[in-house]
Amino acid sequence: MENLWKGDQRMARLAEPYKIKSVEPLRMTTRAERAEAMRQAGYNTFLLRSKDVYIDLLTDSGTNAMSQAQWSALMLGDEAYSGSESFFRFEAAVQEVYGMPYVVPTHQGRGAEHILSQILIHQGDVVPGNMYFTTTREHQELAGGRFVDVIIDEAHDSQNVHPFKGNVDLAKLEQAIVEAGPEHVPYVSVALTVNMAGGQPVSLENLRAVRSLCDKYGVKIYMDATRAVENAFFVQEREPGNEGRSIREIFLEQLSYADGCTVSAKKDAIVNIGGFLATRDEETFEAAKELLVVFEGFPHYGGLAGRDMEALAVGIHEMIEDSYIRHRVLQVRGLGDRLLAAGVPIVQPVGGHGVFLDAKRFLSHLDQEQMPAQALAAALYVDAGVRGMERGVVSSGRDHATGENHHPKLELVRLTIPRRVYTESHMDVVADSVVHLYGQRSEIPGLQFVFEPKRLRFFTARFEPLRPSPVFEA
Repeated sequence: MENLWKGDQRMARLAEPYKIKSVEPLRMTTRAERAEAMRQAGYNTFLLRSKDVYIDLLTDSGTNAMSQAQWSALMLGDEAYSGSESFFRFEAAVQEVYGMPYVVPTHQGRGAEHILSQILIHQGDVVPGNMYFTTTREHQELAGGRFVDVIIDEAHDSQNVHPFKGNVDLAKLEQAIVEAGPEHVPYVSVALTVNMAGGQPVSLENLRAVRSLCDKYGVKIYMDATRAVENAFFVQEREPGNEGRSIREIFLEQLSYADGCTVSAKKDAIVNIGGFLATRDEETFEAAKELLVVFEGFPHYGGLAGRDMEALAVGIHEMIEDSYIRHRVLQVRGLGDRLLAAGVPIVQPVGGHGVFLDAKRFLSHLDQEQMPAQALAAALYVDAGVRGMERGVVSSGRDHATGENHHPKLELVRLTIPRRVYTESHMDVVADSVVHLYGQRSEIPGLQFVFEPKRLRFFTARFEPLRPSPVFEA
């Protein structure tokens, strides 16, 4: 593990840049209890009750630990329907840190995605992006658009160690714009970082090139800046010329290449609820306010209470502290390093918000139609009470025209680390369980659907094993 504090060779282990003031007890379950809970949940980790989960790595969305400053800020909440002082403090934080003059608050990121898609996308439009995300693509398609993946090929190879696997392939992007016609490309969707590729970053060099190409054709850029702080860390660490720059400075430059952004504040900004749409375009802003009233709430609160906006304003400033984000990313990397040392196949390089198990290689005896990532996530819970998330064929859904499953090249189990929540001892438990399962991987069977919703099926689908197996038994 790289030393957190450079120059101090006495500190061999990763040390948290905070101390614990309040604790939440965790329930220790037996294997028999977990096997029964998994069965009742239909082998879908989303359907487990949180009381039955020991270490919850399902998501880093809204599961983070707020600071004492954020908890204190809750008491300042101005709950006025209009003209809330909490809104203006939140607005000022976004303007300062993200560099966007116009902002509307939403209940979470998908509220912002919905509003942006309804404003800018028309029937038959094409939206190029550096790999899909589930809710983003769903909103784009519901608005009549079609997503086109323009990420570099290296992103689809879990073992490729390219330092910026989130980069946009400029040739793919230009081809998508030319074939659709610039008038039918409402914007290019650039995610910082790329979740479905394993939390992979985009370089500043690539962002500048994308901006230049889009300017050539008169096309806008809207970023998913949900985990842009982690992206800034990787730029600082990996991209020449950025070593001495602050996270704040790099973060602001990243966003300078966008016409606007959608943000799920439940990640970077370390809050339990909230999101926003920010833009440089006044016309888009005015249209967003109109839809905000219909779907979220008045422009001075959107889908949030005043106290939520207060905590969010504080979190926006805390998220760009160098010591905080360095610890956050290195804790994730530490878990990945332990698994790599044991020979467990994971996405490399390790991303910013989680370790992604390569279920195709982990369970090479299973066909992708047998949903190896879903099966591995279920087995991990039964083994140690660790809840992860499938990111593979189940998440990808079906082709609306043919009804056939999409088959992404990456079939992954995401172990997402909440911010400021778990200790290194918890990471040891996770690593030990994954390594143990890798040793008995041949005993993990595939799954089949017993209930499948039409949209975003990974949230509520239910499954059953294709055969009995001791990995799912007490």
